[in-house]
Amino acid sequence: MQRIEYGPDPDQFGELSGSGPVVVVIHGGFWHQRYTLSLGRPLAADLAAHGVTAWNVEYRRAGGTGGWPQTGQDVLAAVDALDPALGPVVTLGHSAGGHLAVWAAARHPRVVGAVAQAGVLDLLQHPRITRRAAELLGATPDEAPERYADASPAAAPPVGKPVVLVHGDRDEDVPLAQSEAFAQLTGARLITVPGAGHLDLITVGTPAWEACRTAALSLVH
Repeated sequence: MQRIEYGPDPDQFGELSGSGPVVVVIHGGFWHQRYTLSLGRPLAADLAAHGVTAWNVEYRRAGGTGGWPQTGQDVLAAVDALDPALGPVVTLGHSAGGHLAVWAAARHPRVVGAVAQAGVLDLLQHPRITRRAAELLGATPDEAPERYADASPAAAPPVGKPVVLVHGDRDEDVPLAQSEAFAQLTGARLITVPGAGHLDLITVGTPAWEACRTAALSLVH
């Protein structure tokens, strides 16, 4: 595993492992500083074992030096930092990382597809999510509607790029309705995993994670 810095901030780095086409792993944790890329390490290791290059990225987060648009810009910068010879990439992210994975797919030309694992895809659809998003965006929707329009994947989905949504039907943190509504809005493929909770999607060895890995591999090859 190789640590690579893509900016001057201590949280602007990633861990590169494996070989082959690239999957960018973006951890969740409602964009908060207390959650780190350690959440993505088991996923990156498993992806690398299945024949791809895993780029597990850290980014500036709420409660630290992050916020909006810095947090989103970091994901784009992390993709920029990859050797161009590695070619196009697929983003894979869990929860708030799913938000960033789909958001980046709509904005970065090297991203050819995205997998959202219980992704936060509409910052206005559910009150609990909107409250958490206010910590990232530094304002309520009424105070900064343009910021929410920029940050919410539902407001600007990745047109022409495949998006796979994997969500457990027993998710206790991000409602399944987030993925259902986004799939209806955009035509993204939705995989609902029976009996799976929020963390099952990042637990290697579970059917939920296997669905996520299979989706990522299908997009990257």
